[in-house]
This record gives sequence, structure tokens and C-alpha cells, in this order.
Amino acid sequence: MITVTADQFPLAQAFTISRGSKTEARVLTVRVARGGISGWGECVPYARYGESLESVAAQIAGLPGDVDRAALQGLLPAGAARNAVDCALWDLEAKRAGQPVWRLAGLAAPRVLTTAYTLSLDAPENMRMAAAAQAGRPVLKIKLGTPDDMPRLEAVREGAPRAKIIIDANEGWTADIYADLCPHLQRLGVVLVEQPLPAGQDAALAGIARPVPVCADESCHDWAGLATLKGRYDMVNIKLDKTGGLTEALALRDAARAAGFGVMVGCMVGSSLAMAPALLVAQGADWVDLDGPLLLAQDRDRPLRYDGSQVFPADAGLWG
Repeated sequence: MITVTADQFPLAQAFTISRGSKTEARVLTVRVARGGISGWGECVPYARYGESLESVAAQIAGLPGDVDRAALQGLLPAGAARNAVDCALWDLEAKRAGQPVWRLAGLAAPRVLTTAYTLSLDAPENMRMAAAAQAGRPVLKIKLGTPDDMPRLEAVREGAPRAKIIIDANEGWTADIYADLCPHLQRLGVVLVEQPLPAGQDAALAGIARPVPVCADESCHDWAGLATLKGRYDMVNIKLDKTGGLTEALALRDAARAAGFGVMVGCMVGSSLAMAPALLVAQGADWVDLDGPLLLAQDRDRPLRYDGSQVFPADAGLWG
């Protein structure tokens, strides 16, 4: 039996990107119960990909109750619905076997990782203060994506002079805006730029200098699309809500590395239940951005452990 519930987790403060703001994380929790044992997973439907809580719940409701992971890959497309069910099936399999997911998947035991911490889009002075409050973190990810981002970037550097900076433009720049900013990126300690241009316009990146690596986010969903990214991007951001679960995320990670791409593992704003399987994909990644629970005012009952920017693998009481 597969059941779906909608859950809300209030954020510690409003979170803003170039597309808008939110004050809570709205997620779907999926449970798969068989033989008295249940596994669970979480997804975050994303309007950018044409998803809503209702549409994703309907996709899951259309699945046969006895679906397995192999069949699931062909029954649902990459996206939030498949993600939650896939992760729930992995959790169920682990509980039935009495073995952790990492062992069932043939992976090494997961280690503690260092995650970036995200600062949302705001006025430069507010971003400077936010950066100063988090200046002790090794990596800050800043949301940009407007024509007037240079003062914001400079303000964050002033507030956190030692932190490495990842920029996420969320498709908000034009080629001209990005080209204007490029000469300043290394000077200001930027180590990565995520999705500077809209996914449908990213062919322009092939003709623009990339003084720091550029990472595909909205332009990369699963391994089948990797070939179109060559010459445009240096890295890919793997998110389970895009790939459609842990199964495809692991395949994408391996295919990306084989094709010469660097790997970042990121997340939507969700709870510890969403981060737990992503931590397995993030082992050995070049950059990790699994800070969703750090942005929440309230998390799952048995959340992941965070110590500053370090995030610890999940215990079986949460997932896997």
C-alpha cells in the first residue's frame, strides 16, 4: 500500500530566490507498507518543472500498490513523484533486509560531509549582515539572479571575508549580465556559478569565458541529458527531486564523472528525510549543498545531525 500526506515545515526566516519567496517548505511524505513493514520518502514538488502538491500526489496515486524500484523507473518520469516513491522503496528494502541502504546499493559507508549554507536574495546591506552572521562557515551559497547583483556579491564578500562563495543565479541572468560579472568572480572568491542563464538559452555559455566552473542545475535532470551540456558546463548539480530518486541520482553521478563533469549534490528546501538519501549520492562530490534542514524552524522528529556546516549520515531511525 502506498500512502501520501502533505506536510509543512515553517522556515526560520523567509527564503527568497529570483523567482519569489517562501516562508514554509511544503512537501509530500510517501509511505510504502508491505508485510507489516513500511518505508518512507519525501519530495518537494517544484512549480518551475510544472509540479504541484496535487499533481505529484495524483501521479503517485496512479501507481500499482506492489510497484518495485525497477518497474517504477518506467512508470513515472524523472521528478518529485518518482523521487519520493523510489526513496521509500529503498527504505523499505533496507528494513526488510536488516541492512543499510548504502550496503544494498554497493556503496562505501557514508562519511561526515561539509555542506554549503545558503543566503537568500536580498538588498546588499541585508546580505552583508546575513553573511557576517554566517562568516564562520567555510562555504556560503548566495542566491542572485538580477541585473544588479554586483553590489550584492561585494557585500557578501565584505561580510564573510574568508568563506568560499557559490553563486546561484537560478536562470536569472542574461548572457550580457554574466559576461559583465565574469572578470570579478575570482577576485571575490567565487568558486562556482550555478545556472547563470535560462535552461533554454544556455547554448550561449559555449562562447563565454568561464573563469570559475559553471554548474548546470535546471539544465540537468538525468543522465540522458548529459551530452547536451558538453562545452557549456563544467559541473552538474544532482538533486533527487530532479532525477526522480536515489536510483537515477546514483546513475547520473557515475555517468557525469565518466563524461568528465564535476559533481555537486544539492536539494530543494525540505526536511532531513529528503537529505538522508542525498547524502549517499554526495559522498565524494566536489561540492555539497544539503542545508535544507538548517533553513527550517522545525524538522522531522529524528532529524539529521548538523554541527556547524558538517552534516552526519542518517541513522536508521530516520531513513535507510
